[in-house]
Amino acid sequence: MTNTTLLRQKIDESGYKLQFLAEKCGLTYYGLMKKVNNETEFKASEIKVLKELLKLTNEEANKIFFA
Repeated sequence: MTNTTLLRQKIDESGYKLQFLAEKCGLTYYGLMKKVNNETEFKASEIKVLKELLKLTNEEANKIFFA
């Protein structure tokens, strides 16, 4: 289960728009929002892209995506 609060905090801190992040992950805005809101799960490839773009440490990524 995704730690939605921490993920949203990291997205806000990054300055990136959700639409941009969605495109980089190969998702629609709606698709990304479903994942952020725990309606569907992130794929490993999407986690990798977000980890790089949001400059997450391994510990932060684990807290967010494997809560």
